[in-house]
Amino acid sequence: MSAPAYTAEPVLAGGPTAAQLLDFVLRTAADPAIVGSLPLDPEGRTWIRLEGPGGSEAWLIGWPPGTGTGWHDHAESRGAFATARGRLTERSLAVRLPAQGWTSLELAAGVDRTLTLDAGAGRAFGQHHVHEVLNESPAEHAVSVHAYYPPLPLIRRFSRSGPVLGLVHVERPADWQ
Repeated sequence: MSAPAYTAEPVLAGGPTAAQLLDFVLRTAADPAIVGSLPLDPEGRTWIRLEGPGGSEAWLIGWPPGTGTGWHDHAESRGAFATARGRLTERSLAVRLPAQGWTSLELAAGVDRTLTLDAGAGRAFGQHHVHEVLNESPAEHAVSVHAYYPPLPLIRRFSRSGPVLGLVHVERPADWQ
């Protein structure tokens, strides 16, 4: 399934900006035909790949009650996501992590951020944005739209115990496509 034609400002040679990705995910999340095309599974997350603007990678994702991503980042990609149905919570870190060469870091106090995104709300983020996204509802599915540019080269997965963030695993595109 592909999203409607992207008709906002033209994408330049460097790819879409975070603002353009946000515009795309907000407009796509507001399209009931696209959102309604996603099969929902009561046990696990579901997803459909979408055609994003300017060569970006885009996804429509369903979130059963109580599910989440765990802590992760999107490496060198900038991105955006918007809630199309339900409510999502994003927990993020206001800190840039080293790109490589570490397995465990102690985070400074005050770096944690929490954002609640109801249907119709979205947010953009830059490279190396560390976060987890959760559907904390005990009964309601959530649906969201995500876009990344450049297309995701990898996702780093982290564990979190208090102030300690540990690198657990690195996923490559073959792991999720």
